[in-house]
Amino acid sequence: MQHSIRKPLVWSILGAASTAVVLSACVTALPGVTDSTGGLAHALVGDFFNPVQFDNPYSHIPAQCYIETSHGAQNACQFCHTNGVYKLGLGNNLPQAGAEARLGNLQLEYSFAPHRPFEPLSVVNPWENTLKPEKLLAAVRALGQDPQAWGAAEMANYVRQDNWSAAFAQRPGGAKDWDSAVNHPMRLFPGLAPTDLPAHADGFVRSLEASRGYFKDHAGWLTGWRAVNFMPYGIFTPMTGSVSGIYIRLPQAFMRDASGQFSLNVYQHNLDLVERAIQDRLTPADGKHFTGQAHSVPLLRGEYPVGTEFAHPLHYVDVAADGSRADISRFAGTRSQRVKEVRYMMKWKDFHHADFRPGEKEEGLPVYGHATQGWVDNGVGWYLAGYIEDARGELRPQTPQELTQCIGCHSGVVRTEQAASFTSGTGNTVDSTWAMARKWPGAAGWKEMDYLGYQAHASVGSQATPGKAQLGDPFNRGEGKGEMRHFLDNVVGASLYGDMPAPIERYLSQTVRTDRGYSQPWPALNIRSPQAFTDSQALRQRLMRDLTARGEHLDAQGRVQGALLYPPQADALAGAARYRQVVVSQRYHLGKDVFAATPVNLIYRRDGQSTFTHLDGRPYQQGEVITDRSVHRSNLAADTYLVGDVPTLIDEKRNFAQGGTYNPNYVPLLSAPLRFEQK
Repeated sequence: MQHSIRKPLVWSILGAASTAVVLSACVTALPGVTDSTGGLAHALVGDFFNPVQFDNPYSHIPAQCYIETSHGAQNACQFCHTNGVYKLGLGNNLPQAGAEARLGNLQLEYSFAPHRPFEPLSVVNPWENTLKPEKLLAAVRALGQDPQAWGAAEMANYVRQDNWSAAFAQRPGGAKDWDSAVNHPMRLFPGLAPTDLPAHADGFVRSLEASRGYFKDHAGWLTGWRAVNFMPYGIFTPMTGSVSGIYIRLPQAFMRDASGQFSLNVYQHNLDLVERAIQDRLTPADGKHFTGQAHSVPLLRGEYPVGTEFAHPLHYVDVAADGSRADISRFAGTRSQRVKEVRYMMKWKDFHHADFRPGEKEEGLPVYGHATQGWVDNGVGWYLAGYIEDARGELRPQTPQELTQCIGCHSGVVRTEQAASFTSGTGNTVDSTWAMARKWPGAAGWKEMDYLGYQAHASVGSQATPGKAQLGDPFNRGEGKGEMRHFLDNVVGASLYGDMPAPIERYLSQTVRTDRGYSQPWPALNIRSPQAFTDSQALRQRLMRDLTARGEHLDAQGRVQGALLYPPQADALAGAARYRQVVVSQRYHLGKDVFAATPVNLIYRRDGQSTFTHLDGRPYQQGEVITDRSVHRSNLAADTYLVGDVPTLIDEKRNFAQGGTYNPNYVPLLSAPLRFEQK
């Protein structure tokens, strides 16, 4: 993401033609697969978009990357910026914690992207909606809207409206076509009909419509889609305001036996092979190829086969929806009827990450995609498409600028002799994806995403924890502790912003008390001075680690405490109302995460040797919102010139027992066989 040598702007424009050759030539056909069933006889044709021309030229750098770390007491960085997956050689070539010198160490420094002449600097935080929510509110009011009029009843009604079905109805072509080859705004809208959901108990999505199914069994027509249930962390969780459904589909060849007949058993086995390949659980008994009609397709560790599709509806949170109340929602796991977005990924060509050196990363080069069809190429084998709410709440295709945010997490490094392609990505993905690596093993993971088996309480007040989990805290394969415990120990917050929502603060205040054996009661953050802030955050970290060591992030049955996962109804609806301001204003390019006030970790609280200035050299005042940071200026010839020079204050020499949080080799895989934290 930084410290790489950058080509001048003119190259970005002149290099487009040669890049197009690379993009259009790398099509891999699958045996027995045709256009109408997911095969790739052609690549999409688009245009090049220079990010410099975007309103947000660094939209591939997430807002979370600009946060402070409470003097190193909070390290959310490790969950994306890691060397671990790269070191395993598992479908990732983007080490971001120092394993490749030219990429730097994003746990230790705010270096961001390197500078190019005539371009804005990436140390300036562009995510205004997150940074200054009062400006978003002013923009909404300027449109004649009053968010204060969106009461709880209206927001509950809003999130329970179905906007997915109308969008699906606009999709050209058949539901089995990955691409209709029609110039249409919904060209790559995933062929997953919401009326066919929820998936059946085995995770397969079946339909009553023969036109949407490849073959039929006793329960209906098999659409090919299968639901994936996985262990989340602080990205899309009920407490952060967004929840997901994830569905995978393989091409038709993977559904047929060697004689060409459709077979559910063959398809199940091939999907299980994909799971084990992505989770690094293949054994010699799995063989070297897929089975059935896909018997000639290599089974490769850390890679999906060409033609793999993912559909990802991103929902609002509805805590009354646990899948058992048909009047509220058909979905499980707090998923509302209304979707914020419907996202789609399609692997259109082979890409082997190990073939490309991570030090050759280029950034800021043109994004290849389509201005009106809602898709971009991520540069490493996948098309990414997305459809988001318009100002009325109906789904529309995303713009190349909006989709560049997706490339920011779902990509990798590529360089060819002809040209470089725009790339970004994180160090924690496997073949550009994240959910499958975190899938619950076996049958527990082949079902609708339910956020640890959420069950809503029958009757509860709007300020109370709305339900409970049915699953505990699964061990991380390499950390020797539960995933939830590891996150809480190092982030001391609910999300990658390091924030602590009020419902969790209440739970901690009720739990961490001296009369219950803790050394001190749970403290509020003290913001009177930088030292007071540092001391209070260090104490919170120590007490949080005491809490998880005692297993008190779990309930009496060993399940994760509902108070840590599920927001009260009032909080969930308030969060939905804040996000609706982004919808009404269509300011997605300025941030989708909106807090009631600027998050504490985006506010300046440094002194002594740790201070930094604004980009123009002005000193920061205590309590000021951090809008930008200083850069290297000492050597005009260095490739670090005008690159950020501020340390995060995460100390690589401080171990866990000393309150340290540095972890360069985090790997987001669950233990195999699966184990859980004990109470």
